[in-house]
Amino acid sequence: MPIPSSGLSDQYRATRQRTMKLCRNLTAEDMVAQSMPDASPAKWHLAHTTWFYETFILTAYSPSYRVFDERYAHLFNSYYVSAGSRYLRPQRGLLTRPSLSQIQDYRAYVDEHMVALLKQGDDSVSYLTTVGVHHEMQHQELMMTDILHLLAHNPLYPQVFDRSVPRSVASDLSMLSVDSTMTEVGAPEQGFSYDCEKPKHQAYLHSHALANRPVTNGEWLQFIDDKGYQEPLLWLSDGWSCKEEHDWQTPLYWHQENGEWHQYGLDGMHPLDLNAPVCHVSYYEADAFAKWAGKRLPNEHELEHSTESYKIEGHFVENEWLRPVISSDSSTSLCQVYGDVWEWTQSAYSPYPKFKAEQGALGEYNGKFMANQFVLKGGSCATAQLQMRSSYRNFFYPHHRWQYSGLRLAEDV
Repeated sequence: MPIPSSGLSDQYRATRQRTMKLCRNLTAEDMVAQSMPDASPAKWHLAHTTWFYETFILTAYSPSYRVFDERYAHLFNSYYVSAGSRYLRPQRGLLTRPSLSQIQDYRAYVDEHMVALLKQGDDSVSYLTTVGVHHEMQHQELMMTDILHLLAHNPLYPQVFDRSVPRSVASDLSMLSVDSTMTEVGAPEQGFSYDCEKPKHQAYLHSHALANRPVTNGEWLQFIDDKGYQEPLLWLSDGWSCKEEHDWQTPLYWHQENGEWHQYGLDGMHPLDLNAPVCHVSYYEADAFAKWAGKRLPNEHELEHSTESYKIEGHFVENEWLRPVISSDSSTSLCQVYGDVWEWTQSAYSPYPKFKAEQGALGEYNGKFMANQFVLKGGSCATAQLQMRSSYRNFFYPHHRWQYSGLRLAEDV
């Protein structure tokens, strides 16, 4: 359904401004570099999110609009095959031109025309702009995780953000029982959501229990000390092969110096906080840990059912800590269900019953990725708070570790 245009122009501008704010401490060299085929340079993110508005809104709904540079369509298209040709993703780090200043001019040009168009109050423009704002928030998170992966290769371990991150004691782990029930999952028709979250439908949940909080770094150290990375009986076959190929022995960004564990983040290298949620672990690692702990990963409907009544609050990108922290000491209710770390589920990313993709090129946004990936829930310390809802389905391949991904344990009752 169309999204009302009231306040959308302010939301658009605020989102665009936050994207640039997150880049304020990056060097020009940081902005153009790329560390792996899955990542993109920060400068490319700035241009791609701008291309999204230009391609899907301005060229379609503003007859007088003239594209900023016709060559940009090829450079900054991501995976929208129906929208035209695309520059190869693994080679985006080779794009030293256009310059950062030219990209900033591109953003300013598109912003000027977008704000003018939004004043007309067209429902279709309002809806697509809402999609664009949420798309840009996704790229804010990707930009931060891509930069983290890039800088983690630098032995200087550069600090991008200077923040005093809270440290506290985690509550004891407890398993909270949930009775079997028929529940409704998925996003309602009212308000914004992606097509992959719909339609709302019924799902039966067997009796189960969920951990009151995510798994901590200290608990993961116990897994390491107990040779969890060396025990093949804990691992899926593909996971073991992946672990062996890449020599995984710890979560990503962990380092041991003089017998002490440290963790690198965008705030630099710091001693490992044993009470903070573990992050930067793959689905394979999360699944192996759950088996080691005598538990399992929750499925996405179990998490959605148990968290839909919780307020959307927690540690998000707005805090600019960009490192998961402890936020509650409760052992009798679910803690940190939003923010801090994405939580792996055992649910394959697949279509809901009667799923229908968006019409046109935006139908490529989610549906075509529904194979070989797993759902994560809850958001992270790099996620925008406005972006989050209980029905939100993030998805990644099971070997990915560069996102702020952690886990919450579950068990059958």
